[in-house]
Amino acid sequence: MKTFLNSMLLLVFLIPSVMWSQTTVSGQITDQANVPLPGVNILIKGTTTGTTTDFDGNYSISAKRGDVIVFSYVGFKPQSINYTGQQPLNVTLTEDTALLDEIVLIGYGSTTKQDATGSVEKVGEKEFNRGAIVSPEQLLSGKSAGVRITSGGGDPGGGSDIRIRGGASLSANNSPLIVIDGLPLDQRGVQGVRNQLNAINPTDIEDFVVLKDASATAIYGSRASNGVILITTKKGKTNAPLTVEYDLKASVAEVSDYVDVLSASEFRAIAETDTNFNESLLGNSSTNWQKQIYQTAVGAIHNITVSQGFENFNFRANVNHTSQQGVLTGDLYERNSVNLSAVQRLFDNNLKLTLTTKGILDDNKYADKGAIGAAIGYDPTHSVYNEDGSYFQYVGQNLALVNPVFSLDNNNNRARNTRNISNFNVDYNMPFLDGLKFNLNAGLDYSEISGKEYRLASPTNPGSFNYQNFYTGFNRNTLLDFYFNYKKNLESLNTNVDLTAGHSYQEFYIKSDRRETETSGGLVPRATIINRNALESYFARASFDIANRYLLSLTVRRDGSSRFGEENRWSTFPGVSAGWKISNEEFLQNSVISNLKLRAGWGKTGQQEIGQNYGYLGVYTPGRSDASVQFGYINGVPQFVNTLRPEEFDENLKWEETSQYNVALDFGLFNERLTGTVDAYYRETTDLLATIPTAAGSNLSDLLTTNVGSVLSKGIEFSLNGALAQSDDFNWDMAFNVTLQENKITKLSLGNDPNFFIAQGGISGGTGNNIQLWREGLDPSTFFVFRQVYDTAGQPIEGAYVDVNGDNQITEADKQAYKKASPDAYLGFTNTLNYKNLDFSFTFRGSLGNYMYNNVASDRGNVTTVNDAPGQYYVNAHSSVLDNNFQKQNLFSDHYIERADFVKLDNVSLGYLVPGEKIDLRLSLTATNLFTITEYDGLDPEISNGIDNNFYPRPKTYVLGLNFTF
Repeated sequence: MKTFLNSMLLLVFLIPSVMWSQTTVSGQITDQANVPLPGVNILIKGTTTGTTTDFDGNYSISAKRGDVIVFSYVGFKPQSINYTGQQPLNVTLTEDTALLDEIVLIGYGSTTKQDATGSVEKVGEKEFNRGAIVSPEQLLSGKSAGVRITSGGGDPGGGSDIRIRGGASLSANNSPLIVIDGLPLDQRGVQGVRNQLNAINPTDIEDFVVLKDASATAIYGSRASNGVILITTKKGKTNAPLTVEYDLKASVAEVSDYVDVLSASEFRAIAETDTNFNESLLGNSSTNWQKQIYQTAVGAIHNITVSQGFENFNFRANVNHTSQQGVLTGDLYERNSVNLSAVQRLFDNNLKLTLTTKGILDDNKYADKGAIGAAIGYDPTHSVYNEDGSYFQYVGQNLALVNPVFSLDNNNNRARNTRNISNFNVDYNMPFLDGLKFNLNAGLDYSEISGKEYRLASPTNPGSFNYQNFYTGFNRNTLLDFYFNYKKNLESLNTNVDLTAGHSYQEFYIKSDRRETETSGGLVPRATIINRNALESYFARASFDIANRYLLSLTVRRDGSSRFGEENRWSTFPGVSAGWKISNEEFLQNSVISNLKLRAGWGKTGQQEIGQNYGYLGVYTPGRSDASVQFGYINGVPQFVNTLRPEEFDENLKWEETSQYNVALDFGLFNERLTGTVDAYYRETTDLLATIPTAAGSNLSDLLTTNVGSVLSKGIEFSLNGALAQSDDFNWDMAFNVTLQENKITKLSLGNDPNFFIAQGGISGGTGNNIQLWREGLDPSTFFVFRQVYDTAGQPIEGAYVDVNGDNQITEADKQAYKKASPDAYLGFTNTLNYKNLDFSFTFRGSLGNYMYNNVASDRGNVTTVNDAPGQYYVNAHSSVLDNNFQKQNLFSDHYIERADFVKLDNVSLGYLVPGEKIDLRLSLTATNLFTITEYDGLDPEISNGIDNNFYPRPKTYVLGLNFTF
């Protein structure tokens, strides 16, 4: 709250400064259709005096007679005008056909949007979600067809599951490769942080480019099976005036819904039915324990940005402070960062040097998430505190829940991650051959973690002791790659040629140390863990544009990974794609069709993110001292020796490979007022890396990660973008995307047993229970349950299930594959409206065909939960027991598989620009996660694995934004 109040006080003093202004030269900048152009750079030549146009294309700048005023804007030819007293000075900029096509990164190079042959989508700042965005991936949520981003919960700065076309693997990593300014991040993440992407300040991001199909991603080879996301951060602009910007986002967040549990009176009524009912175990209060553990969370995001551009040099510097509380009491995320970029051009712009560096202090105070489950189950007849002010506890009851407020107040887990991400790029046009360019890229991602955790002895267990845990370590990710690029227009063949060839080497090194309490005796150091792997690669691409109509692109990458043995270390990943720019054909000239392109592609990509670095070798792991073995005596004192534990291995372990076919149609109508894409894909992963059971005695573990089976996925993506209204005062843009998908396992075992399956999806209730399965012919998220029998009133009959095999008994053989957690379709719908200086936008997201297992209800929705606690206490139950009157747990009933389709109003933003000559002020109000339309009875229908159990609730958030541009 202090951070929030300080932010508001700062605004009170800053707002009056926008009131003073002095108009000298003013006017409006428009294009050839008389449409105002916002963000045009205006500079007095030879000085640092400059400004930019507002949303209506208006500007004001101080100038004297004889000054040369330069107007520049991306996609338009710059204009220089000699000022002789014109008032107003209106300017019409003309399109520069050389820059008209949007530049899109494609990995080790770029292309134009109209020349891209792979499935590539660019999402820029204009399309980003707005508000107090802490985690960068949330900018992209709902904006791209085929991309599904699901946050892990409501914790501040928490990570998300990012899936492009559903993921291509089972046990291996299913997340896309993230590349920041040319540096691929370690797909395993970074120690001690909630989300490794939080190192990137969302305000610093220029755009995302999503590479979806294999023909586009093959250039990244072994890590591209699940797609690639290229993140480009902002740099200063050439010939841009000195700009100073201060931006504040102040937010308030609150929990809007709670898990349905029994009230105190409902709880007491069930407890009194216990044959061994003990009145003395109940209290006289009516406590909503969930409300006791959640708080109204406040936060503030401050950004100060300075940028300037000259003819041969430009820079940008940003200082960021983010402080965001979680709605779970005590949860806190803070980020302090400095982000610098500089671009220097030398030798008549033939040499371009680009440096980007980001220094980050990432501080986390982790609240005890175990309090969520404890609050759901705690007896509501008791108060949080005893009459003497101490915490109420079930003292001496070893298995009883600990007072969740006590846990949040007294358990302490803090971590600081100090991180630097730097990238240095050299881009040189070779003087001896026109069109030949050399590009060198060196990157470093280095982080150090220092954390400490304290837990008080459990008040319910007299034998417990205070726990301490001190952990340190570092992650180092180093990259060096280079490539040559040659572009040539072969006039005799009417063909543009673009050739690229290069080499890359990347090493990942992780070191971890820990000292923790083993017994009440003190801290014990654990063995240092060192984790290292490396990739070496050679890559090439050849692209041809024939007669500005026919496109062809060929890609190949040869990868070597230290994670595989010498026989399987290297693999080749090719890709090919072609396109036909139909709109450039003579028969479509002067028609309403401004763009029509048919494209198709095929490619093969790999997967080596299996978690193990030496899964092909026989490795021994040192045992812990508390698992040592007695080995003789010395002077009558028993001696203990630490063990060495042999790990399972497969010497034939090799690359998982994914082949993908893609065909698409891009279209644009009415001079690009209406644009869209229909994209269909078919993807098959072979030599699937999966963790499967092994035959007794065949290896050193009962589970082994090996190459087994295959997975198939296919789908159709559709996106539509429209400029529904365009005028001087009013503009309305709409964007819609929907993805239809299907995933299934086509082979899973090394044998031929069609009924072989692997249980997945651990749940609460019992020990070692799973609710999902992997089996041939099924979606990997399919549930595995008994089919519930219902009475004539539609109520479930406890313990009555369908006897599928007709043997007159209910056994495991009667379980059926039923429904799935992954959706059949997901969509995003965004509208952006501007009226003069007022702007309004909203985004809906939806998911269709997905189901959720309500594990809170299945575990706690029964009378036994209340009346059969293993001690002298009672435990609260889920309110579903009032409807079904179940006496015991029915964990595997399909009654708990609930439809979880949803439509969410994800983001709404209203803003207003107050222009001034010296200072522009933009005010905004944003709300996120406003409401959800769903039939699901649980807390939230959007949980990535389809199992609802002790979920950290996503809050509603309200954000006040103020932006000052000087």
